[in-house]
Amino acid sequence: MKLGVDVYSIRSQGWDAFEYLEYCQRTGFNVVHFSDLVPFEGTDDAYLRQVRARAEALGLSLETGMGSICPSSASFYDEPGDAVVQVREMLHVASLLGSPVLRCLLGGAADRRSATPLRTHIENTLATCRAVREQALDLGIKLAIENHAGDLQGWELRALIEEAGSEYVGACIDTGNPLWVHEDPQVTLEHLAPYVVTSHVRDSIVWAHPRGAAFQWVAMGDGNVGIAAWAERFQALCPGAPFTLEIITGRPPRLLNYLEEAYWDAFPDARASEFARFERLVRQGLPFMGHMVMVDGAPADTPPEYRAAWVAQQRYDLERSARYCREVLRVGE
Repeated sequence: MKLGVDVYSIRSQGWDAFEYLEYCQRTGFNVVHFSDLVPFEGTDDAYLRQVRARAEALGLSLETGMGSICPSSASFYDEPGDAVVQVREMLHVASLLGSPVLRCLLGGAADRRSATPLRTHIENTLATCRAVREQALDLGIKLAIENHAGDLQGWELRALIEEAGSEYVGACIDTGNPLWVHEDPQVTLEHLAPYVVTSHVRDSIVWAHPRGAAFQWVAMGDGNVGIAAWAERFQALCPGAPFTLEIITGRPPRLLNYLEEAYWDAFPDARASEFARFERLVRQGLPFMGHMVMVDGAPADTPPEYRAAWVAQQRYDLERSARYCREVLRVGE
């Protein structure tokens, strides 16, 4: 199975697309996933062909992505144009880069608690997908919708994919985001495996809290959610998809206050049996006791020395995660 990396893992390096490609090749990755175009100098055809040519010369495959495609989501940015216009443009970019997928998403946790019902957000996402169906099919590119930042549980994303049509819509499965929605990553895999076309993989820590549970993202091998067992099942169930690391460290723990009644307002269709599987993880877990610089999202007046350490930590945690994947999980070509 190919070992990939989402360059979001090392987003603070200040590099351009070519520098990211050089680094990823040196670090031993097979696939480079640009989940946004921040490192790109532009999107003109000639420049995109140069990026693709350099990747091919280095023996790297490319994947690309974008953010929300749901116009009613709090995560959607309409400045570049409406959702359909943005997706059409990004499908063109993906085609020029040789990407077989276009990673995208509905939104985030806020969309479960907005005045607009979640079902309306799902319908708006479906409308965007359907509007670009023919273009995606003609280009041979699948929309890879991610379970993102607390927007959808695994069963909800699977239902969206099946409603849209799996001939042009698949899943970008993320192993860290299920914890936002009190879901065991194994449950997410069971729901999405038939439709997975790419991945965002990282390890996590989860443990009990007086108000429910807390979780934190960590480097591969530092977690307690069974990432090795998850990886084994992923390789068996999704052999055609890359094992793409998206390592996000440097953030403080996040609280899931599910012992408070108001929490469940966002989950009216929660499945008790699946929550029980998550609760088993919680009861077996302990807080992270390793070293971590937590600067991501810190105030602007945070000392520059702290930020420099966090930038270095991004590379350190990604590189040791890659070693763990190759040496322990036996992932990578």
